[in-house]
Amino acid sequence: MGSAQVFVYSPQQSQGLEGRKPSEISPPSRADSGQAGEIAVGWNPLVVGRSRKGSMTAWTKPPPFRADHVGSLLRPAEIREARSRLERGELSAEGLRRVEDRCIREAVARQEALGLESVTDGEYRRGWWNHDFLGRIDGVEIELDAASYKFAGTDDPRYTPRVRRRVARTRPMMLDHFAYLRSVAHETPKFTMPSPSILYHRGGRAAISREAYPDLDELWSDVGRVYREEIRDLAAAGCTYLQIDDTSFSFLCDERFRASCRARGDDPEALPHMYAAAINAAVADRPAGMTIVMHTCRGNWKSTWLAAGGYDPVAQTVFNDTNVDAYFLEYDSERAGGFEPLRLVPGGKKVVLGLVSTKSPVLENKDNLKRRIEQASRYVPLENLCISPQCGFASSHHGNLLTEDDQWRKLALVVEVAREVWGDS
Repeated sequence: MGSAQVFVYSPQQSQGLEGRKPSEISPPSRADSGQAGEIAVGWNPLVVGRSRKGSMTAWTKPPPFRADHVGSLLRPAEIREARSRLERGELSAEGLRRVEDRCIREAVARQEALGLESVTDGEYRRGWWNHDFLGRIDGVEIELDAASYKFAGTDDPRYTPRVRRRVARTRPMMLDHFAYLRSVAHETPKFTMPSPSILYHRGGRAAISREAYPDLDELWSDVGRVYREEIRDLAAAGCTYLQIDDTSFSFLCDERFRASCRARGDDPEALPHMYAAAINAAVADRPAGMTIVMHTCRGNWKSTWLAAGGYDPVAQTVFNDTNVDAYFLEYDSERAGGFEPLRLVPGGKKVVLGLVSTKSPVLENKDNLKRRIEQASRYVPLENLCISPQCGFASSHHGNLLTEDDQWRKLALVVEVAREVWGDS
């Protein structure tokens, strides 16, 4: 293959991927980068990646990794400025994509330099962790919701997805996002998507058109098909590590939120089972070799939160009834409760302990983190544990109240603690 240079999609190359089938996507070539002759390093979408030295190597170590992270990163000033210019009509969509491409490439390199074995695009192309994806499902509208549950200490407006007509996937939602990440990653690229449960979680039955869906079973059947189609195409494009982001379970640990569910006519005891079934339908056709994890937290917006309460009310359903391989669990504050619910995690499933806070610039004490890992290992064997931040650093484009330097120091701390606790295992 020759020297280990990296060639990536240009904005023109990646722009048209969204509407195409994975089988129709060709790898970027050296000819496209001004050098003829070979396909770009590391393209094979299903079985190969690139080691740090650039040689072709199979990804044989399954995720999640001892040191991992949820996914979103603070948006660089360059992206924020480019988006503002786009809104003012001073920059084209292609110009924005060019900026995003460059910033994603730099973010991936930074993650790899820290020693992380999974890398994300920081969700740099998204405004919100959930709305950008759900809003691309035909039949779903993202609407301002003045009555929605508020974050602690804020009155910021919130948005709720509403199903206005029968849902369908008329085009890939974010295949182009993953394809570009895959083309620049040396380590395992991880893709994130919101849980299908988010379509019901915030608005309840009132957010689902009764004309389109008089029977909720029909809704989940259609939504499951939409997700299976997207996951199928992501897998064909080389995705082997997928994360389902779900806040619905953790909110059901909060008695205030449970009361609000009763007030709207829902049974908070039944909702976890409905959400688990929706996730299982979404991942039912996942291919062999794809690891699927679920992340849950209690809200993450400008360093604030929405819910509080230990995992006890949902632990049995979450750990035993959802067909995923591992759980990224918020454990950075007392709001998450103790580790005791982890006793219900079945053997063979992994738990990624979200012990490092993305809400505060204060760097955690390494010894305290190790102590908490030891405490968790009383319920889940140490070999089945990992460490990460409790959530992303920017669940929306606004980001949390810390700096990019703080962010990278926190991720470096995660890597250091993992190496000291688990070594190279």
